Amino acid sequence: MPSERQKRTNDPEGMRQRVLDKTAEFFQTRGFHATSLGDVMTASGVSGGALHHHFPTKKALALAVIEERVAKVVRRTWMEPLQNAVSARDGVRLVFAAVADRLERQGFVRGCPLNNLAHELSLADPDFRAVLAGIFEEWRNAIADKMRADQQAGREIDVDPERFAASVVALYSGAMSMAKTAQDSSLLRLCARELGESGRDMLN
Repeated sequence: MPSERQKRTNDPEGMRQRVLDKTAEFFQTRGFHATSLGDVMTASGVSGGALHHHFPTKKALALAVIEERVAKVVRRTWMEPLQNAVSARDGVRLVFAAVADRLERQGFVRGCPLNNLAHELSLADPDFRAVLAGIFEEWRNAIADKMRADQQAGREIDVDPERFAASVVALYSGAMSMAKTAQDSSLLRLCARELGESGRDMLN
């Protein structure tokens, strides 16, 4: 019967996914610059040769994490709930409340993975900036598209979908940054309340 080490060696895709998972975790807890490839190899149980086969450089690894892990988190946290919500405004409010609930159960705030890396990497390299900007654009478009669907149904006629989407993303990003700094997720719950009926003027 093959050993666990042999199984891992014979599962290159599983190894690749494990490396991405561990690296995404380190980026969220430590940041890009404080994460070394040695840390990743040790935590993932892979050799330097195996790591470099899939990710020749730390930059290549980071780009894969952003495209395959960070973008996935944004889609799961924001885009999927929005698609299933009764309206854009209600969907946004529910996302804020759901994230606040999760953070309260977790007991600490690490911040938005996209926002964290955007702060750290946007000025460091144009390739990082482009891929991060692309995720922000996809996020805004999902919100704006949901608002347009509301308008086609005769609701929210006086709202500019692009402006609404940009305001929501900016509000969430700022709230998560403040919640991380204060280690207080109640800021997100406050935003959720403001995004209800009382927040229409703010986000119109």
